Amino acid sequence: MYFSEIQAFISGFPEFLIQLGTALGLFVVGLTTYVLLTPHKELALIRDGNASAALAFGAVVVGLAIPLGACLAHSYSVLDLIVWGVVTLLVQLITFRFTDIFLRGLPRRIAEGDVAAAIFLMSVKLGVGIILAGALTDPSLSLFRTA
Repeated sequence: MYFSEIQAFISGFPEFLIQLGTALGLFVVGLTTYVLLTPHKELALIRDGNASAALAFGAVVVGLAIPLGACLAHSYSVLDLIVWGVVTLLVQLITFRFTDIFLRGLPRRIAEGDVAAAIFLMSVKLGVGIILAGALTDPSLSLFRTA
């Protein structure tokens, strides 16, 4: 009765696992890269109860996940996912660095618990993530993708 649905699941499940693993791998690489690029130790600050660091790092998590989710939803192959995933991660990491430069002394302000700076940083990270995800759904991008 449901043979075709079960067959579709069985044939598609390995590809699902490959794409999910690839996206999660890119996500971990993006988070690790961000942690290594920031001069302050956000994870240590979070462990110490610093709400500003938690807001800032939470925005990184969501800000990287949004465009990667769009890459996953619109990729044609694993290679396509990797290429556009790396592009989105680079754009996000560059955006994060520019925001850090714009807000002089941001690492110090985050370490001191400046919630206003953390909220602004969070807004920029999430805003760019949403815009980037929208750009990935542009049909004209399909011209550059592999078939």
